[in-house]
Amino acid sequence: MLQRLKTNKTLGPVVLWLLLLVVLLLLPTGYESALSYRNADRVVALVLSTDESDIVDTGLVRSGEQRCQVRILAGQFKGTECTAVNRLNGSLAEDKLFALGDRAFVVVSHSSGEITTVYMTDHFRLDKEVILAGLFLLLLLLFARGTGLRAILSFVDTVLLLWKVLIPSLLKGWNPIWVSLGLVLALTFLVLSLIYGWDRRCMAATAGAALGIMVTAVLGYFFTDLFQIHGAVMESSESLLYAGYQYLDLTKIFVASIFLGSSGAVMDLSVDICSSVYEVVQKKPNISAKEAIFSGFAVGRAACGSTTTTLLLAYSGSYIALLMVFMAQGTPVALMLNYKYVAAEIVHTIVGSFGLVTVAPLTAITSGMLLTKRKSIDADKEGKND
Repeated sequence: MLQRLKTNKTLGPVVLWLLLLVVLLLLPTGYESALSYRNADRVVALVLSTDESDIVDTGLVRSGEQRCQVRILAGQFKGTECTAVNRLNGSLAEDKLFALGDRAFVVVSHSSGEITTVYMTDHFRLDKEVILAGLFLLLLLLFARGTGLRAILSFVDTVLLLWKVLIPSLLKGWNPIWVSLGLVLALTFLVLSLIYGWDRRCMAATAGAALGIMVTAVLGYFFTDLFQIHGAVMESSESLLYAGYQYLDLTKIFVASIFLGSSGAVMDLSVDICSSVYEVVQKKPNISAKEAIFSGFAVGRAACGSTTTTLLLAYSGSYIALLMVFMAQGTPVALMLNYKYVAAEIVHTIVGSFGLVTVAPLTAITSGMLLTKRKSIDADKEGKND
C-alpha cells in the first residue's frame, strides 16, 4: 500500500507535465501571422559560388556586397538557381560571409509567381543545434535515467511556457512583474513536484523558494528605482518601442528579468537545503523542529558562498569584452561602476544573490516545520493500513 502511495506521488506530477506539454504545443502565441515582410519566403538555400569583388576592406571593417549563386532547397521555388545578395554593414558582430557549399537561410521576395530579389540572412545552424541538444539529452538519459527523463520534460515545458505564455503576455502589455512572478512561482511548484512528487518535501522546498523569489522581486523593484535604471538597458529592448510597442513598461520587464534570472539557482538551493533537512530527520526521527531548522542553517551557510559566486559568474561571463574595453581605456573603477548598464548588472547580481542568501534560512525554516512531523504521519498511515 505504501509503495502504491509513493508511486502515485511521483506519477501524478509526470502526468501533469505531460498534459501541460500537449496543451502548450497546441497553444498559439497569437503572433504567428505578425510577419515583417509579406510576399516573401524564408527558406534554406545551398551556396554554389560567391563573388566578393564589390567588398571594400578598410582595416577590420568590411563593407559592400557579397553576391552568392544559390540553389533554393525548399518552398515554392525549390530547385531554382538565382543570385542572392549579402550586404555587409561594417559590423563584425552582425556581418557574415558565405563560402561554396554553405547552407544558409535566405529571404525570397516574389511577385506574381516570379522571384524579384533574394537576400542572404544567416548561416543555417538548426541541424547543428539539434545534434548538440540531442547529445546533451542522450547523456542526461544515460546518466540520470528516469530522473533525466523528468528533467527533459521539465526543460521542454519551461521553454514552451516562456515562449508561449510569458512572452505573448508581456507583448500584450500585461503587468510584467505580476505575470512573471506568477509564472515563476507556478514553475517552482511544478519543477519541485517532479523531483519530490506530491510530498511534504515539495511543500517545504516550494515555500522556501517562493519566499526567496518574492524577496528578490521586492528588492529588485526598489533598487531599480533607487539606481534610476531604465529598462532600455536590456539588449534590443528599444527595438520593441520602435516596432510599435510604445506602451511596454521596459523598467518593469527589467525588474522581472532579475528574479527570472535567479529563480533557477534559488530552486536549486532550496532543494539542497530541503533534502539535507529531510536526511537529518530520516536519521533522527525524534529530532525537534528547532534542531532540524538549525541543521538546515548549517548546510545553508556552506552552500551560499558557492551559489552566489555561481550567479556572479553567470551574469558577468557575457561582459568579459566590455570589462576588457574598460581596462584597455584606463577607465577608473569608480566611473566604470557608475555607468548605467554596469549598475544594472550590479542590481542583477546582488539582488539575485539576496534571493539566494534568504532562500537558505527560509527553506530551512519551512523544512524544519513541515518535515519533522512526517514520521508520525507515516506511522499513523502504516497503522491504519495494517
